[in-house]
Amino acid sequence: MELVAIGIVESALDDRALAPKQGNEGAPDAWLSVAAEFAEGLDGLCVGDEIFVLTWLHQSSREVLRVHPRDDISNPERGVFGTRSPDRPNPVGLHRVRILAVDGLRLQVRNLEALNGTPIIDIKPVIGADERSA
Repeated sequence: MELVAIGIVESALDDRALAPKQGNEGAPDAWLSVAAEFAEGLDGLCVGDEIFVLTWLHQSSREVLRVHPRDDISNPERGVFGTRSPDRPNPVGLHRVRILAVDGLRLQVRNLEALNGTPIIDIKPVIGADERSA
């Protein structure tokens, strides 16, 4: 299996301990900076679109299998596959965001809790019930 980073996240978030757990919990607007060789893949993305951004959570531990959800020790431990913990065997982040601006190879997005420098591994549109053919 091989993954190729298609770009990186540009964000004011640079400290994992201070980052929100989810994007809608106070994440600043951020930029997705896509590498030039993937420029054609951005065709069709527009301001206002909702997209899923898949990231490689490069600062995460890959040995963790059980966590206290939301890092709250008052929550009983659970397996990582039943949580949104960034610490997991394959630290793939899944982020639902809205495009605020398109500037060449960069997309400004809202509600992205990924840290600055996080590798982007894919971008996919959010498909509604009336858009199944996309």
